[in-house]
Amino acid sequence: MSQEFRATIRKAREHSIGDLLRRSASRTPNKSAVICGREVWTFVELDVICNRLGRGLRRAGVSRGDRVAILSRNSHAFAAMRFAVARIGAILVPINFMLKSDEINFILVNSGARILATGADFVESARAAVAKGCAVEALIWMPGEEPALPPPGMITFDDLLHSDGSQLDDFVDGEDPAQIIYTSGTESLPKGAVLTHHAVMWQYVSCVLEGSMATEDSVLHALPLYHCAQLDVFLGPAIYLGASSLITAKPTADNILSLIETHEITSFFAPPTVWIAMPRSAHFDQTNLSTLQKGYYGASIMPVEILLELQRRLPRVKFWNFYGQTEIAPLATVLKPEDQIRKAGAAGKPAINVETRVVDSAMEDVSVGEIGEIVHRSPQLLSGYYSDPDKTAAAFRDGWFHSGDLATVDSDGYITVVDRVKDMIKTGGENVASREVEEAIYGLSSVSEVAVIGLPDARWIEAVTAIVVVRSGENLTEDNVIDHCANTMAPFKVPKRVIFIDSLPKNPSGKLLKRELRQRFAENVRVAEGNFGR
Repeated sequence: MSQEFRATIRKAREHSIGDLLRRSASRTPNKSAVICGREVWTFVELDVICNRLGRGLRRAGVSRGDRVAILSRNSHAFAAMRFAVARIGAILVPINFMLKSDEINFILVNSGARILATGADFVESARAAVAKGCAVEALIWMPGEEPALPPPGMITFDDLLHSDGSQLDDFVDGEDPAQIIYTSGTESLPKGAVLTHHAVMWQYVSCVLEGSMATEDSVLHALPLYHCAQLDVFLGPAIYLGASSLITAKPTADNILSLIETHEITSFFAPPTVWIAMPRSAHFDQTNLSTLQKGYYGASIMPVEILLELQRRLPRVKFWNFYGQTEIAPLATVLKPEDQIRKAGAAGKPAINVETRVVDSAMEDVSVGEIGEIVHRSPQLLSGYYSDPDKTAAAFRDGWFHSGDLATVDSDGYITVVDRVKDMIKTGGENVASREVEEAIYGLSSVSEVAVIGLPDARWIEAVTAIVVVRSGENLTEDNVIDHCANTMAPFKVPKRVIFIDSLPKNPSGKLLKRELRQRFAENVRVAEGNFGR
């Protein structure tokens, strides 16, 4: 068989992220693919735009394997860039727009990105990060949900579109890297998880099957697309299926409620913090949410009391808990609608393309109820951390990927995540899972949000500390919280101190930033003997 004929067969068997959009455009050409602000693109329009963008990126100097970074809020342009980059065999590097210029520069340097595309809100941050030294050769300005004029001296999104819109003929191997997703870095410098086209697409299949996703869905994307949850658990599968996507850069409760009603949204994902905020909105009861059928949450466990409230106030909505992490593209386990109450608090069972165990330090499966570490095998897994063989070797051991998450397994095989290794509180010689204490405190009707952390203490080494946000118009005291916990759990798990604040710090994907809380309040803690007096 000649090399030329082998190449023909490879091309005929090509299956990469860029191919998915073309196939959806062929099936449903005139259906709305992406809606954002004033922009409405059908699938065939989005497909042509991505071809033009691909050629425009080539003109800007992007070659196969080059890294293209994006620093932007959600937009139609972000969605198009995602597929255009994939289509020409380049590698996407989404960047958390909450980062400071030094942190952005770290990712640009570490990834070796040659292009940085940025939205209107982050032009100065982008320029400052690039000025610190990196491989970036060009800045590209991207339009957003709200109209804005591009600054002078930058290549614009529209400039890239001045190209032929016919199909690109690049061959992209499914085992080529599609993206480098940097971990949130809430505890240390971020690591770049390298994910191939096949890894991401195997994950799309898991999402579609386990989440009952369908072509008929109208999906609202409100959480940041730089995060793999919104990008790859929801936007990617929606494009794959030919479902319609409404994109917004404003994940506020009032905006979300308005968009669900106006656009008759059927499917929506958010972390528990956003689901908690929605019923607290003054507009909730006046908004028609009757089209909403599928509700997804992740990033942390939904408090049982909140889940019960949502099921009562949104009776038509079926809920799914999606658990995972960046390194597995990111879906790993699923708790389905029929198990939401029966197995409340659990992360569910492994998705169809994932094999998951909970093991002890000897790699033996833990007994029912015993705490161990979650490990995975899956084609969805990263191929390694970019330019970091030591961290890659530390994560892949004994033929498994070690997640760093601690969990238990019940007699039915359902996994419950009890904490990250780093969030386990070691107090007085005992281990306390912060989530268990948080669940107990959510049982108080006056609590809007809570985060439990360990703070330095001379007596306890780490003292269990509850940081509480009280619902508007409600009253709650430290004694109320402590007494409530004392009635439901062992004494060593009961908070030694309760701190009341107006809001909890979160990153744009809704994750609580416990490191920030520890840093903020550790400075004020007196570590003398008897610090908390309890």
